[in-house]
Amino acid sequence: MAMELIDYLLRFIEEDAPYGDVTSAAVIPDITCDAVIRAEQGGTIAGLDEAALLFSHYGVYVKHRRKDGETVRKDDTLLSLSGDAKKILLVERTALNIIGRMSGIATWTKKMADIVSAVNPHCRVAATRKTCPGFRVLDKKAVMIGGGDPHRMNLSDGVLIKDNHLALVPFDIAIAAAKKNTAYKKIEVEAETSGNALLAVKAGADIIMLDNMSPAQITRTTAILKREGLRERVIIELSGGIDENSLARYAALDVDVISLGVLTHSVRNLSVNLEIISRITR
Repeated sequence: MAMELIDYLLRFIEEDAPYGDVTSAAVIPDITCDAVIRAEQGGTIAGLDEAALLFSHYGVYVKHRRKDGETVRKDDTLLSLSGDAKKILLVERTALNIIGRMSGIATWTKKMADIVSAVNPHCRVAATRKTCPGFRVLDKKAVMIGGGDPHRMNLSDGVLIKDNHLALVPFDIAIAAAKKNTAYKKIEVEAETSGNALLAVKAGADIIMLDNMSPAQITRTTAILKREGLRERVIIELSGGIDENSLARYAALDVDVISLGVLTHSVRNLSVNLEIISRITR
């Protein structure tokens, strides 16, 4: 697994330096140095393990000063580095990008998860597939570090019948076909009305995603399911149009999961920097 991860991470280095770091090769002599990575703002830190793995791959000694998932403050030292100056500079920007993006996601996820748990400890915050192409593994990991649920990793990871599927195939036929033709036991179906939610549950859906519904519509839908004796048979997920300001109001309803694309599609990077603190001549 570690080999798979380092191969994945090295693709970012190849993207940033396909023919090496020409600036460092031209101007930096063969020296070693010490450096630190520090937080420039507070938040939930993430991506330190990945950054450390990259530096270590290039022979740089790494000491963790903080751990992924911890709350950090401005000016906290996150990693201490010692090794070949050129290698440290080669990895610098990629490592900072990884830490910054993952920490931004983890910080925002924790904030949203805390809002939800304060009003409904039973409800979970989940990510979506609205991630940066090529970065999904790390985006989803950052969500988990922040206390969220990764949801589906990809289209191969589970059955979720959405509006465009249902524009082509009716509810009952789509759900029956999914149950018959997939190895996955849980079938999730998107519903935009109370009537469609009821149809989906009656057809055998295990999870219903109430998409872009108002709190009043959701309350009406759960009431209908309770009246029909179906509420306990399904997991209810909310998605669409929910932000930081409305999250608590939705979480207070009788729901189990709230999926938020904003966790990964509108990332606010947590700012970090790398500073060389001493030069060691060979």
